[in-house]
Amino acid sequence: MRFIDREEVARRLTYPAAIRLVREAMIALSRGETLQLLRSILRLSPGHAVGTMTGALGADAAFGVKLLSVFQENFARGKPSHQGLVVLFEPESGAPVCALDAGEITAIRTAAATAVATDALARPDAHRLALLGYGEQASTHVRALREVRRFDVITVWGRSPARAEEFARRTERALGVPVRASSSAQEAVAEADVVCTLTAASEPVLLGRWLRPGTHVNLVGSSYLGPVEVDSDLIVASRFIADSREGCLRQGAEFVKAKEAGLIGEDHLVAEIGEVLSGKVPGRRTAGELTVYKSLGHIVQDLATGWALYSQPGELS
Repeated sequence: MRFIDREEVARRLTYPAAIRLVREAMIALSRGETLQLLRSILRLSPGHAVGTMTGALGADAAFGVKLLSVFQENFARGKPSHQGLVVLFEPESGAPVCALDAGEITAIRTAAATAVATDALARPDAHRLALLGYGEQASTHVRALREVRRFDVITVWGRSPARAEEFARRTERALGVPVRASSSAQEAVAEADVVCTLTAASEPVLLGRWLRPGTHVNLVGSSYLGPVEVDSDLIVASRFIADSREGCLRQGAEFVKAKEAGLIGEDHLVAEIGEVLSGKVPGRRTAGELTVYKSLGHIVQDLATGWALYSQPGELS
């Protein structure tokens, strides 16, 4: 049984490859070609959780399980906040053949999924990016999103001004793009064309009234029923698209909160992103439309990228 560690995942799973693999997986999921269960999350002490995700790339294709712990304080200690394994089984005999570092796969494939959705839903001329959050996902999202849009300015906000400033300096040096730390979330998104919420916030850090017409928003930070990163006004005003319809209706906190308040119905979730990518449902319809993509992440994204790393030699392209 092979083991692919964090360093090998980071070296071989390029963003162009991850974007391609995740895009294909999203389309397959929405066509009903893949299999998956809703994630199971066991909340431990505050800020700590363990989750399991089970799925298959098809009834007669590779299948597997992701086991992941989330310890939010690890980021401040210089350690990964998401740690675990993706275990792959081959379809012929059902034997386990590979275990991969789940933290690195999760970081890259989540950002790749956001890039896929942004490419499909953001305005073609979008060139100003705002990040709410400066953790691991902020770094991977900048790199993935640059594959689909040319951003000439990036703003970042987080609860620690010092860490936001440090992220801005580090990212600007690495990418050669102006990156500015903002003093408030409202300031960060004021001129943005694309916004990514990448926080561990339990209450809204982004309000719908702060956004300009035509903005595209990626909701990424809240991955289970409970914490919400944005207010219900934003959800109500948006053309709302999710990675998984079933997952969002059951575990998409922002959507569920607005629905339980009687502000929207289930039909407000107009499509899965795979349906947009395949042309079944239109994404953005006008330049002034507010679009939202809700990312919960699903196991077929992990399986698609993990199986490619296992079955293909060298750097993926």
